[in-house]
Amino acid sequence: MATAPRPRTTTRDPEDLAARLTDWLGTRLPGARAVDVSVPASNGLSSETLLFDIEHPEPPLRACALRLAADPGAYTVFPVYDMAAQYRTMRLVRERSDLPVPRVIWLEEDPGPLGAPFFVMERVAGRVPPDVMPYTYEGNWLHAASDGEREHLEAASVALLARLHDQVPPAEADFLAPPGEGSPLRRHVTAQRAYYAWVVEGLSRSPLIESAFDRLEELWPRREGGTVLTWGDARIGNVVYDGFDPVAVLDWEMAAPAPREVDLGWTVYLHRFFQDLTVGFGQCGLPGFLRRDRVEARYASLTGHTPRDMDFYTLYAALRHAIVMLRIAYRQAYFGEVSVPQDPDTLILHHGSLRAMVQGSYWGEAGRTR
Repeated sequence: MATAPRPRTTTRDPEDLAARLTDWLGTRLPGARAVDVSVPASNGLSSETLLFDIEHPEPPLRACALRLAADPGAYTVFPVYDMAAQYRTMRLVRERSDLPVPRVIWLEEDPGPLGAPFFVMERVAGRVPPDVMPYTYEGNWLHAASDGEREHLEAASVALLARLHDQVPPAEADFLAPPGEGSPLRRHVTAQRAYYAWVVEGLSRSPLIESAFDRLEELWPRREGGTVLTWGDARIGNVVYDGFDPVAVLDWEMAAPAPREVDLGWTVYLHRFFQDLTVGFGQCGLPGFLRRDRVEARYASLTGHTPRDMDFYTLYAALRHAIVMLRIAYRQAYFGEVSVPQDPDTLILHHGSLRAMVQGSYWGEAGRTR
C-alpha cells in the first residue's frame, strides 16, 4: 500500500452520486441541496465516504459525511456490509460513553437512492494520521511532531480504548456478536476462518495464513477474560485529531463483543505493520511510538486490567490483517492492477512479520519494547 499505486476502490461515478444524493436529501429535508460534494483522498478500501454540505435555511447539520456500503461491482473487501449495525453501534457508543463519536443523523437501508445502503453523520474537522503514505514516513504531520506531542496523542488514543471497554455495557452490543457457538473469542476466530474461506474460494489458498490459524490454536489463552465491546479497527488512522487530541472516532464496521486484548493487539500490530514497511524502505520511522510495552502499561494503569496473552492477540491481529491484504491483492488482480504470483503468500505485504510471529521469533523479550 505504501509503495504501489492505491488499489481501485469503486466503479461508481462521483458526479452521478452527487446528483442522486441531492435527490435523496430532498426526501428527508424538503428544499435541501447537497453542495460541495467530494470524495476524500483517503477514501477507504471497504465502505466509501462522501463529504458534503447541506444548503438549507435550517439544516439539522451543515457539514456532513456519508458512509456508503461498498460497491458490489468493485470486488468488495468484505462479504456483507451491515450499515444499520454500524449506525446502531455509533449511536450506542455515543450514548453510553464519553468517546467523541460523530452524531449520526439519517440511515437509509433502501439501496435504490445511491445503489447501496448508507448513513449520514456529522463531519468533524481535524486531521487523520495517513495510511498512504503512512504516518511513519517522513514528511507528514505526525512524523514531524515532537516526542512530547506524539506521546500525548498516544496516551489519548489508548485512553479511547480504555473508556470504550469500561463504559459501554457489552450486553447492549449483542446484536454485533458473530454467529455460532462457544465463547466470544471462539466465535470471533470462527468468523475469521469463514471470512478467509470466502476470500480464497476458487483461488489459491495461503499456506501462511493457514499455519497462523494453527499457531493460534497452540497459543489459545487458558483464561479468555471478560467480554467488552471492541472497536474492531482500533488504530489511530481511524481517529480525527484536533492538534493531538482525539475529536472523532470513526469506522465501526468491525466492532464485536470480544476480549479487550482483541483491540489492544490490533492497535499494537497495525502500528508495527506501518513501522516495518517504513524500515524496510530505508527510513527510521517512529520506533518509540506505540510500543507494545507502553500500550500495555498505559491501558493497565487506566483500567486496572493487565493485558494477557498478547503474543496470541498480536498474532491474531497480523492474521486478520493478512486476510484483508490477500483479499485486496486478489481484487487488484481482478481489475488487472497486479498479477497473481505462484506463491500467494507474497501477496501479503507483511508476510515476513506474520511468518516470524508464527515461528515465535518476531517479538522476543527485546522485541516487546520495539
